[in-house]
Amino acid sequence: MERFILINNERNRIKVFEPFEDVSKPSPSIDAMMISYGCVYKRASKPVMKGSRVETIEAARKEYKQLLDEGWKKTSIFRSYF
Repeated sequence: MERFILINNERNRIKVFEPFEDVSKPSPSIDAMMISYGCVYKRASKPVMKGSRVETIEAARKEYKQLLDEGWKKTSIFRSYF
């Protein structure tokens, strides 16, 4: 699984969807997604991440689809920061 970064229409908020590995288990498995969210103050600077949460894969897919429906776009501008 790979990391996906979405940015809103105003280009001032981002959300990062990435696989979450539970390392507390003997054999780490990916059965959840970590969703980080933050603000973009300047396009050329690193975004300020405000927080994150862990969701099931199904809930993360639902939120991802909802954001795309609202007009958020997939971006790779900030890929170097994550």
